[in-house]
Amino acid sequence: MTAPVLTVDQVVDRMVGIATGLPLTDGVAVFNAMYLTVTRLVRDHLAVAYFDDPATMAELDAVFAARYLAAVDDDRTGRRPAACWRPLFELRAAPHVHPLQFALAGMNAHIENDLPLAVLDTCRQTGRTPERLHADYLRINTLLAQVEAQVRATLLPLGAADPLLHIVGVWSIDHARDAAWASVLALWELHRLPPAYHAVTDALSGSVGMVSRALLTPLPLD
Repeated sequence: MTAPVLTVDQVVDRMVGIATGLPLTDGVAVFNAMYLTVTRLVRDHLAVAYFDDPATMAELDAVFAARYLAAVDDDRTGRRPAACWRPLFELRAAPHVHPLQFALAGMNAHIENDLPLAVLDTCRQTGRTPERLHADYLRINTLLAQVEAQVRATLLPLGAADPLLHIVGVWSIDHARDAAWASVLALWELHRLPPAYHAVTDALSGSVGMVSRALLTPLPLD
């Protein structure tokens, strides 16, 4: 994947532009709103000595966001997004899918598939090893957990029915980021074996897409 020529501010601008072009009920718009909140929060923390290596974290943030923005561009131009993103884009207007399901499906695609690949891209571009990014990676966990809790509190209705609680209860941001880091370590060892590396990344995208599709299971009518 070509390195993006974007700053964090430019990423924010792109997401604001995406938001203005979509109805609020669109599944991609729901995820985009959540991701915009995360990106602004990371941007704010880049300026206050929160990270050990803010320059590298800014690079990672842009590289990470580029994978979501590529999925948006693919969809807009009639190309199929990566397998991990297809359920969200294909089901963005599906009836009987709660907004929280769209938010979690997007987070699943972006964290479990895009994040490990973005970490590896950033390592290659900056000459660092994954271990040198790990402490700041964990600091981002705190920010993401904060936003996810806000999203759940905002979107999960009081007295939500058991089917919705069951669907959204099977996904955890902490488990997702732990799995993403495990993928970083495994893929880092495979990067000198291109056939194996590409086979594993293709399988990862497909399996993450299956989980996202399950998260978007329509709710039964009352």
